[in-house]
Amino acid sequence: MRLHTYPLAGCCHLSPCGFCILLENICGALESESEAKADGETASDSESRVEAVTQPPSADDTPEVLNRALSNLSSRWKNWWVRGILTLAMIAFFFIIIYLGPMVLMMIVMCVQIKCFHEIITIGYNVYHSYDLPWFRTLSWYFLLCVNYFFYGETVTDYFFTLVQREEPLRILSKYHRFISFTLYLTGFCMFVLSLVKKHYRLQFYMFGWTHVTLLIVVTQSHLVIHNLFEGMIWFIVPISCVICNDIMAYMFGFFFGRTPLIKLSPKKTWEGFIGGFFATVVFGLLLSYVMSGYRCFVCPVEYNNDTNSFTVDCEPSGLFRLQEYNIPGVIQSIIGWKTVRMYPFQIHSIALSTFASLIGPFGGFFASGFKRAFKIKDFANTIPGHGGIMDRFDCQYLMATFVNVYIASFIRGPNPSKLVQQFLTLRPDQQLHIFNTLKSHLTDKGMLTAATEDK
Repeated sequence: MRLHTYPLAGCCHLSPCGFCILLENICGALESESEAKADGETASDSESRVEAVTQPPSADDTPEVLNRALSNLSSRWKNWWVRGILTLAMIAFFFIIIYLGPMVLMMIVMCVQIKCFHEIITIGYNVYHSYDLPWFRTLSWYFLLCVNYFFYGETVTDYFFTLVQREEPLRILSKYHRFISFTLYLTGFCMFVLSLVKKHYRLQFYMFGWTHVTLLIVVTQSHLVIHNLFEGMIWFIVPISCVICNDIMAYMFGFFFGRTPLIKLSPKKTWEGFIGGFFATVVFGLLLSYVMSGYRCFVCPVEYNNDTNSFTVDCEPSGLFRLQEYNIPGVIQSIIGWKTVRMYPFQIHSIALSTFASLIGPFGGFFASGFKRAFKIKDFANTIPGHGGIMDRFDCQYLMATFVNVYIASFIRGPNPSKLVQQFLTLRPDQQLHIFNTLKSHLTDKGMLTAATEDK
């Protein structure tokens, strides 16, 4: 019985209901198989070819100076010292870019994003390199350009509305920003369709999906990092520092006290490191938040000053960053002997941030470990000796950035009067007058404006 010669509708017409479903499944499977054979490959062939192409084992990328200095140590302690020295170097670099200000931080975030994208796309290119897919790399970078143009354009328009409205080219780009972004993406989409080659359709669509998932993970998350930065540098520094602290302390506790494996995806992770890292990160988050909440340069949002034609971070701190007195629960009072404690409200929020960084943030690393195991690679790249690639260091940071953005939108951010005034000033005079009269009537009805005030 040659089932694959019958159309599905015909099968259903001649069969009872239950048998019809069986025939549909058989017909669909055979049709899919015949289509794959027509393209010159089957699903099993494709999978076997993909799995056969694995990344070459990474060579020892440790600097020669460190290799000589640590030559007498065992591999375990040598790795400990290499990771420690490079970690201190990265922390020092982190302090330097913080000192340089929010605009430099934004540029660093963009550079990190591009490097992470390059590392993930390179893995895909190496896995499917034998097929010589046309235009794959060019289109991948083109889509990165399109998505960055869209997100950064939205950010500039949202946070620096006054600057955009003042400059004629920026005003035109802002007005048609989404249309331009869609046109750019549509151009790339058409280029992809025109690049399709017989016998490689499936793999080309694999890579199309690979590129877009990478854009979703990397570009979208880095865009949220910049949003957090513009809300105030403290919303950028504290979450990132909590992830760094948890990574370091979990490694330290696991290195010295680790005995119980935590998850199969990362055999070196232990429960001792996980729990020790949690408590250390919560304490670190409270202390760092206390120190940073007292400085305006950290708590004020980034704004554009029309008078000085520059970006500023000076403001009157909100209630989140003013010391308040809190009563301590009776059970804790009997232990520490204090009845009240003075702290910043932001410190309470820092507990939520550090808890997420310790309990949920590591799952970003576990996800990355599963990804690397799927392609039989140790690290995304060998950019940082002892640490792997940039993506190996930022796998948890992207998940953290999304949480911080959602947290601010849900529990912190309210209507922004300065943005409303900026938009109000761009309206036509008759529209401004209408809004003024409506607002005056509303305040009069609420008793906030008296008749004498109106007469004046």
